[in-house]
Amino acid sequence: MQQCGASEFLGTAIAPMDFSGPDAIDHAIKAGLDIDGSPLPVAMLTLYREVMDQEAQRKRSGVKKSMRNRIVRTGAKHFSREVLNARLIEAGWEGLKDKEISFYFS
Repeated sequence: MQQCGASEFLGTAIAPMDFSGPDAIDHAIKAGLDIDGSPLPVAMLTLYREVMDQEAQRKRSGVKKSMRNRIVRTGAKHFSREVLNARLIEAGWEGLKDKEISFYFS
């Protein structure tokens, strides 16, 4: 089977999508398109949606814990270990754990 571009796949011209901001990947997945505008494989989309549906049903442990996890995961991309650690403590959370330091900063 020949793979086609996004515009041929959907039968219409595709305007470039803005892939910035915290929801950019979610919007691209919902549209079924990769950043370059090519269609995402159906099998990948199916598995992703199945896993996300399961995740949506999982009980949560607490908002503050989830906030901290998101801050660490995303903050590690934008701050040095020292800055992120200090900011966590200043905000009232515990500083970076050894496992977080070894995973995100090694």
